[in-house]
Amino acid sequence: MTSRFPSVAAGLLLLACSVGPTAAAAAHPNGVVWEGDKGPGAGKHIVFIAGDHEYRGEETLPALARILARHYGFKCSFFVTTDPEDGTIKPGSNHITGLEALRTADLMVVFTRFQAFNDEQMQHIDDYLASGKPVIGLRTSTHGFKGLKGDFARYNDGYQGDDKVWENGFGEAILGEHWVGHYGRNHQQSSRLQLAADQSEHPILRGVKDVHTQCGGYVAHPREGSQILARGVILNGMKADAPADPSKEILPVAWVRQYRTDKPRSRVFATTHGASEDILNEGFRRMLVNAHLWCLGLEDAIESDSNVDFVGPYHPLTFKFGGYRQGVKPADLEGFDSPILGE
Repeated sequence: MTSRFPSVAAGLLLLACSVGPTAAAAAHPNGVVWEGDKGPGAGKHIVFIAGDHEYRGEETLPALARILARHYGFKCSFFVTTDPEDGTIKPGSNHITGLEALRTADLMVVFTRFQAFNDEQMQHIDDYLASGKPVIGLRTSTHGFKGLKGDFARYNDGYQGDDKVWENGFGEAILGEHWVGHYGRNHQQSSRLQLAADQSEHPILRGVKDVHTQCGGYVAHPREGSQILARGVILNGMKADAPADPSKEILPVAWVRQYRTDKPRSRVFATTHGASEDILNEGFRRMLVNAHLWCLGLEDAIESDSNVDFVGPYHPLTFKFGGYRQGVKPADLEGFDSPILGE
């Protein structure tokens, strides 16, 4: 159809082209999308969901999303809990929208803690899992949901209802372990990861070395059928060369499994670490990037020296309850050059 106002139409077209599709579209109240353009992930979609109270998952996940979009070509959609009153990021608020993005997702990445999303949003998660597609769970995702009612009560940490497949909730049923307890003191004891010798050829460990994480350990004994990739040596200090705590066992901290034996795509990578400061360590960050590729069946694209550099400024806060950056909206993270949650 020919416009009756050609000069106006041309001007609007020029404006849309000049600002680009991301700027031209209205910002999503709970999310940001980074579009990759080339690489092994081209044409694949990863959805990241953040909502924990302490470990700054709202910093970890967008940092990973940018790396995977810019360096590997994925479309990465990041959704985070917000304050429904002013739209600012509020970790653990239970308020999230946009999870219908999971309808086109090839991988779901979760960093939540005791969340009770509304039924509409939980239905999108449930539909995704019913498809048998892969999942990654970081840190508090072992106890990612609590307080859910009705059909979604089975997701709650410690669930003991009639559905025995979901015993102990999302953490154990999907990731392989639920909340058991701390095993190492936050801000006093860090961990040096000991890579499993019998898994040295696993693609997720390709190029991974010198792994050190800041957040204290968790007790973890992953469900039968899990392959342990790394165990954590609890250190008496916050530096990688601190001495090991002789009173602590070396427990699993990273593993892989399938949550549905009838669905070969249902690959899972889970780790009891993942705090915002943990990914400053290149070895741990590389493990996480490799895990995304492996979950999607792209292990042939994992190189020992693949690019895992941060994209844009990343200066995470030291994790603590209530210690998140105030006044930041998801739209403030748009693009590849903006600081992740400010500086």
